[in-house]
Amino acid sequence: MYTNICCFSGHRRIPRSAEGPLKVLLRHTVRQLAGEGYRCFVCGGALGFDTLAAEAVLEVRRRLPEITLSLALPCPEQSGHWSEADRQRYGRIRALADEETLVSPVYSSFCMQKRNRFMVDHSSLLVCYQTQPRGGTASTVAYALQQGLRVINL
Repeated sequence: MYTNICCFSGHRRIPRSAEGPLKVLLRHTVRQLAGEGYRCFVCGGALGFDTLAAEAVLEVRRRLPEITLSLALPCPEQSGHWSEADRQRYGRIRALADEETLVSPVYSSFCMQKRNRFMVDHSSLLVCYQTQPRGGTASTVAYALQQGLRVINL
């Protein structure tokens, strides 16, 4: 297990009413964790929570340049079917990230799970947005707990 590295996992679809408060909570959480000594924040680059988390890290990094954003991308085609606006937002995040790791060279039915496990395996803390008992986020949280990571569910 790596120390002082935080990864994120959450749903792709976030209710509009929750988006604003979640952005505020994410920025607060990143600042708090930076105060606890966390320096590297790892995001999976997906739509929804991943995007909000990456943007929160980038925003906090303006005042705390010692923190970094690392992207763990499941495959090169991740944004292939996204809207143009979402691809542009993703491109801005990628351009500002400090590091990028491509977990799988091609899309497969397991590359998202492989990406999630990679993030957990290289972190000591998982910050998540889990509101459903099943799905990718739920399995990532279960895996993180199994690996002994601290988990914060926003």
